[in-house]
Amino acid sequence: MSVPFPPMKRPLVAILRGVKPEEAGGIVSALIEVGMTAIEIPLNSPDPFRSIEIAVRRAPADTLIGAGTVLTNADVDRLHEVGGRLLVSPNVDVDVLARGHARSMVTMPGVFSPTEALLAAKVRASSLKFFPASVLGAAGITAIRAVLPPDLMIAAVGGVSDKNFADYVKAGIHAFGIGGSLYKPGMTPAEIARRAKATIEAYDRAMQGASD
Repeated sequence: MSVPFPPMKRPLVAILRGVKPEEAGGIVSALIEVGMTAIEIPLNSPDPFRSIEIAVRRAPADTLIGAGTVLTNADVDRLHEVGGRLLVSPNVDVDVLARGHARSMVTMPGVFSPTEALLAAKVRASSLKFFPASVLGAAGITAIRAVLPPDLMIAAVGGVSDKNFADYVKAGIHAFGIGGSLYKPGMTPAEIARRAKATIEAYDRAMQGASD
């Protein structure tokens, strides 16, 4: 049985690819302080599980912390051991998703085609990560979405930022993974906080514009 994506005021996932354990705590605290409630640390970062463990300890219980680039059942088990609840993968691996569901994790597999999206929906992924969104565009995602369960959360990831939220929101896409426009290795917590604040403000403007 899958775990639904938890309700959030802003379904924005901060992607910290390349973050180091010694800086994870400060960065996570800065993100939470400005209003981010979901954080992904990809497993191709330095000592990622240590960073995830630090993030889990630093974050409030209602903050969704987890890993990206999850490829194996061993990754899922280790993520569970350090307290991660969000499983983001670049592909649709049925075994990995099933393991995540067994560990009560929120799953977000990466999809690009209708075949991948329908398979992920069939195995009850919590949400789908359309990646790279910059290639598909809002129109491409919307076209595929027409054949998916209407209540399935759809997120756009890859090339999405505060500069183009409105394009996706107008198409009914309200969840996003934010990577390079928010964080790059070497940035200070203060700089990341400024970018996160700008991201949140742009998201709110896009949502308000769509409702006007």
